[in-house]
Amino acid sequence: MTPKTIWITGAGKGLGRALALELSARGYRIAASARTEADLVTLAAEAKALGGVIKPYGLDVTDKQGVDRVMTQIVRDIGVPDLVVLNAGTHSEVTATHFDLAEFSRVIDTNIMGTANCLAVLLPAMIARKSGRIALMASVAGYRGLPTASAYSASKAAIIALGEALKPELEPHNVDLTLINPGFVDTPLTKRNKFPMPFLMQPDRAAKIMADGLEAGKFEIVFPWQMKMLMKLLGVLPYPLFFAITRRLVR
Repeated sequence: MTPKTIWITGAGKGLGRALALELSARGYRIAASARTEADLVTLAAEAKALGGVIKPYGLDVTDKQGVDRVMTQIVRDIGVPDLVVLNAGTHSEVTATHFDLAEFSRVIDTNIMGTANCLAVLLPAMIARKSGRIALMASVAGYRGLPTASAYSASKAAIIALGEALKPELEPHNVDLTLINPGFVDTPLTKRNKFPMPFLMQPDRAAKIMADGLEAGKFEIVFPWQMKMLMKLLGVLPYPLFFAITRRLVR
């Protein structure tokens, strides 16, 4: 992969911000979008201090008209991006005893429909150009349903299935697709968690792994490796063994 221009959504904080800085430092021109424009201002300044270029675009991916507007601006400014990382997402604890429908809807709307809103404008542009790569930010939490994460696990399982469905359909058009499945990374979202997070990784290290995987053209980028092995194992366990483990998480 030799992209010149990259668009990253949800780039104001956490993984998206770290990845934007990492790719900018590698010489790519970055279009960065996020809901909080103040975060984008500091991101652009930080990249400039490191010798990179990041152009900010305020955007809430759940706003379809906003997505259309920003895509038009990006195409006008830098052309159709060679690589787009659909990273924007959120997490909220939703449990059986506190099944908050508003929070469930917010997670699903941001993580699934926000991604779909972006795909709706990206796919026609890349297919028409017959080139490009789209990276979908999923999670190892999408491999199996995890306690306290009914909304988040459901949304990330949907993103994994979405990527698996789209990849063979896009290949005849010379458009490629990557799934990114992180474990626990020290970000503002994970700081909300009230449980131990094994193999917690720092954002800069995670960004290097993601950037390397994208440059190598991988279909799936999973990290850290310990979490990958653990979740892949859970993914093949029969239900009696799987629930024996997850019941302990509830306790």
